[in-house]
Amino acid sequence: MVKACYWCTIIFVTLLIFLGISSTSSAALLTNKQAEEPRHITVILERIYLDGEVSQETIEETCWSMENFWAKYDDWELREINESKMVFSRKIDDISPLLKANGFFGMTNEGVLTIFNGKPRSSRIIQSFFQLDMEKLESKKQEELLQGIPIKSKYDYVEVLETFKHYSKE
Repeated sequence: MVKACYWCTIIFVTLLIFLGISSTSSAALLTNKQAEEPRHITVILERIYLDGEVSQETIEETCWSMENFWAKYDDWELREINESKMVFSRKIDDISPLLKANGFFGMTNEGVLTIFNGKPRSSRIIQSFFQLDMEKLESKKQEELLQGIPIKSKYDYVEVLETFKHYSKE
């Protein structure tokens, strides 16, 4: 009977170690050497910007305390987890660094309000919004879109969308 309890305890402690469960009672059961061994976790941080752009940052964490680890990522949303990797995401109330550096509002040949990576026509499309009613759109506004309207801030992004939504086709 005593031998069976001994083996049950060993199996229980081994499961706790294997599953990485950390609590006061299980930590007390571990030897000092085992309790000091860190976990190595790959952390991927996804930032989702207003313009739909998603950036990823990969961090290799050495985790000595799961409590400290969770506290560090408290304001992130856990999206995926497995034994060696965790993916967190966060919505950012701003436009992406890509748009700030090289984003321009413009118009495609079909009259769709679009964001380009660089000046319109000669650059790659990042995002398209809505069809513009060319009959309503003033020639000055058309010329602005053909030249490209730089996007340097969230304010610029929102202002251009608000201005041109009045010229959208129903």
